[in-house]
Amino acid sequence: MTLLACALAALPLALAVYAYALYPLALRTIAIVRPAPPPPADPAEWPLLSVSLPAYNEEAQLPGALDALLACDYPRERLQVLVISDASTDGTDALVEGYAERGVELLRMPARSGKTAAENAAIPHLRGEVVVNTDASIRVHPGALMALARRFGDPSVGVASGRDVSVAEEGNANVAETGYVGMEMTIRDLETRLGGIVGASGCLYAIRIGLHGVPFPAHLSRDFAAPLTARDHGFRAVSAADALCTVPRTGSLRREYRRKLRTISRGMETLVYRRGLLNPLRHGGFALKLWSHKVCRWAVPVAAVPAAVALAALAPSHAWAAALLGAGLAVAVLAGVGWMWPEEKPMPRLVAMPAFAVWGNLAAVGALMRLIRGADDHVWEPTRRAVLPGTR
Repeated sequence: MTLLACALAALPLALAVYAYALYPLALRTIAIVRPAPPPPADPAEWPLLSVSLPAYNEEAQLPGALDALLACDYPRERLQVLVISDASTDGTDALVEGYAERGVELLRMPARSGKTAAENAAIPHLRGEVVVNTDASIRVHPGALMALARRFGDPSVGVASGRDVSVAEEGNANVAETGYVGMEMTIRDLETRLGGIVGASGCLYAIRIGLHGVPFPAHLSRDFAAPLTARDHGFRAVSAADALCTVPRTGSLRREYRRKLRTISRGMETLVYRRGLLNPLRHGGFALKLWSHKVCRWAVPVAAVPAAVALAALAPSHAWAAALLGAGLAVAVLAGVGWMWPEEKPMPRLVAMPAFAVWGNLAAVGALMRLIRGADDHVWEPTRRAVLPGTR
């Protein structure tokens, strides 16, 4: 029993070391012997891009988002911008109509149906060869659309994912997310060197219209599924490191937890839907990336639950277990303080860092419980973020 308890106690640490250290190190090591691909060239003719921008009650965010898109370097005659209003009840529709003279189009959903359902409904209205997906709170940098479009000069590329630039003010409860996002972008760049990525950025990614139009259930996550769909159809997904977009971070751990809970829950459902891609005998390195990048990360906090029970059982007779259990309780206390911290008051890093780590991981546990229960989380409730200027 002692051996089993020790194994349970060590499991989350082993998973974390593999997912966050050994897997990136393996990618870096393999990339050393793989020549870097040449930078993509401008095409003879830029493809027609359709920007799909779903919005629900985003009258505060949309001016900045639309101004940034319209300020991009991309040839205006090769760009369609379509806002899908998910039955907004504020001034979203009127605001978008005010941009009609600048070529922005509006599609209104008759009733609230969720982000993916809105994107599905927009497909017949998209005229582009490539569809760019983004959100109202995101600010696309001027060269981002060209950077995405260049990737499709490679006929093997079906999806191109942008690079998130996470911004949060000092003292923001979610300031630790900036470092996490930077690590994630680096891993995607390395995965691209070794064939392709297994998840696209929901903030900004592009996909061939033929892949975007593949029938897709409304309760799943399109951005996570895009590289999976590409793989199923013989294409690959890549990271476009020069396709930058600015992402403001929420100032509340509660809101961030709810966002992660929804995101991970839909991601788990999506992976179950595409579970055949987890078979390494059929999908080789792509399947190994899925296990390493997604499943192992989600498994860390799930494994921590029995690990805590094991440490409690070992603590009376093993000093190391008592020390680890005490450290875990101290971190849990800091996470609780972070949860209760007033949003308008700057949070010290001593609290913000462990609180972000704990609640971000607890979201994976909650998401798994929702998946097992079959909880319905299909109606989209966008995360309310700080309003950024239109261009950077």
